[in-house]
Amino acid sequence: MRRIALATILFLAGCATAPQKPAPVTPVTPSPQSRSDLLGLTSGELVQRFGNPALQIREGAGLKLQFRRRGCVLDAYLYPGASGGVERVSHVDTRYPTGADMNQQSCLAALQSP
Repeated sequence: MRRIALATILFLAGCATAPQKPAPVTPVTPSPQSRSDLLGLTSGELVQRFGNPALQIREGAGLKLQFRRRGCVLDAYLYPGASGGVERVSHVDTRYPTGADMNQQSCLAALQSP
């Protein structure tokens, strides 16, 4: 009986799979749509670049500026720095007027064209 139990244990141990190595982690590089040369700009610098915003909303400590032109809507979210200082762009969202996502570079080109 012991031989059968031992044989069964050895048989089952032979069927076990070897531990799998985790897949190597590759760094994620942001796509061109998620990169923005607007990050860190102040509201004044945005106005210089795009003109007056179509919408300005104060949200708590932050400020949302919306610029619209030529089928593009850009929402820039500005927040004060760690020490309170000047509000600077920390996030940018670009979309079509329908609400569908839009490539950021295309939207910036549309906003900056005369």
